[in-house]
Amino acid sequence: MVIWIIGLAGAGKTTVGRALHALLQQGGSPVAFLDGDHVREMMDNDLSHTLEDRRKNGRRMSRICHYLDSQGIDVVCATLSQFDEHQSWNRANNSRYFEVYLDVPMEVLVARDQKGLYSGALAGKIKDVVGVDMSFPPPKNPDMVIRGTEDTPDVTAQHILTKIRRKHPDWAQRA
Repeated sequence: MVIWIIGLAGAGKTTVGRALHALLQQGGSPVAFLDGDHVREMMDNDLSHTLEDRRKNGRRMSRICHYLDSQGIDVVCATLSQFDEHQSWNRANNSRYFEVYLDVPMEVLVARDQKGLYSGALAGKIKDVVGVDMSFPPPKNPDMVIRGTEDTPDVTAQHILTKIRRKHPDWAQRA
């Protein structure tokens, strides 16, 4: 199974993804965790943040997830994922696919701004920041939408796992 967690920078994708990964590890089945920044790093940071390079990184992430899934390894993938083509490809090509959209208001994202992306973009110092000068179309068909940031990452991860188990009861026996 590939669990694809989508959201803008600062939405909590990596933190929730790590919490979900830890829950799945308790089940004993093999599970990997991927994050967009880590995939860039694994590939020698050979891509910028232009639209085309973001598209290429998204393809890489989809293909890595598919490869792991084909080996019987579940994957939790935290990614900005601004391209519907990747989400559609994932649905069509993985054994099971569960898409989660972390829908966090921009004012919360700007307040978090851990990497200085939003402040830099709003000041005109950084370009190609999704949500500021680059569009972010929300995913068309997520399996789950989590709005806001009311719950802790651990509670959010548990909600995601509960919903996955309901949707995929045959897989739930493994997890």
